[in-house]
Amino acid sequence: MDSVVDGIDVARVTTWLQERTELGDPLRFEVIEGGRSNLTYRVTDPQGRRVILRRPPLSGVIESAHDMGREHRIISALEPTDVPVPECVGFEADEEVTGAPFYVMRFVDGEVIRDARSAEAVLTPDTRRVASEDLVDVLVRLHDVNVDEIGLGELSRREGYLERQLRRWHGQLAQTRTRELPLLDEVHARLAASVPEQGLAAIVHGDYRLDNVMLDPATGKVAAVLDWELTTLGDPLADVGLLLVYWTQPEDKVQVLPGAPTLVEGFVPREELVQRYAEATGRDLDGIGYYVAFGYWKLACILEGVYSRYASGAYGETDGSHEAYGRLVLQLGELASDAAAEAGR
Repeated sequence: MDSVVDGIDVARVTTWLQERTELGDPLRFEVIEGGRSNLTYRVTDPQGRRVILRRPPLSGVIESAHDMGREHRIISALEPTDVPVPECVGFEADEEVTGAPFYVMRFVDGEVIRDARSAEAVLTPDTRRVASEDLVDVLVRLHDVNVDEIGLGELSRREGYLERQLRRWHGQLAQTRTRELPLLDEVHARLAASVPEQGLAAIVHGDYRLDNVMLDPATGKVAAVLDWELTTLGDPLADVGLLLVYWTQPEDKVQVLPGAPTLVEGFVPREELVQRYAEATGRDLDGIGYYVAFGYWKLACILEGVYSRYASGAYGETDGSHEAYGRLVLQLGELASDAAAEAGR
């Protein structure tokens, strides 16, 4: 058994798990996703049986952004639907167990495709196309879920999603500001002045992209959708716009994700994603440019927060590599401005 693991009281968590699962002694805890977001651990017993445990980061916790009970509620509610999610084992609110609330899911066998190298190693050109199409199909199914039937009708307010998001991220930008960014303020004003009318509210994942799903490498199909911490109710086209922002293509002047998996042959162009979603849902996507502009702007605000924390020394001494975040923020601002101008024509 691991004796010391950051964020885990090994003895107490082991007892908790063995009361609820078939896992045997000793258990091995490995951080598989860390950094500034929620911590994710792979827990393995000697027979190779595995579960996944998620808890808030060790510091810098924002209650609204690291609500384990809320994440567990969303995933549990989606289990009976045709949206693929991991099976939940349970949620623990008592911080006495390991210093923070946490929840546990069954391990899903599959691959997270984070970059071009893994896309080439794991997927063929054919399964890359399947992954592209199934990513859209799963998003369609998510947006089609009846939130009242699965008990998520009170997850959040349903109306005014974009207005709320614009206030939230502009407020965060103001709080973390270490330099003048007039272009981001200008884009905010433009977006706030031209918010499209929201249709029927749906579950909005909030960070839906290729590397936030688990794929079956044999088929390219989505095995599970991950990372539900930004999920709320609102305008489903915001998910489509952000998916397009992250869907980096070889001809892009600015690569939002340098070395992105979608640069590899086989992934479909953005236009096909839009067409597939529109045909499946019947929604009018003629105004999708607004949501793309919003996606670029939102991502710029998020990355400016990361940049400012590095610049202020919140993460300790750095080697200066964080300046790349600062440059990308400016580039994203330009992309947001161009997309907003195009959407307004």
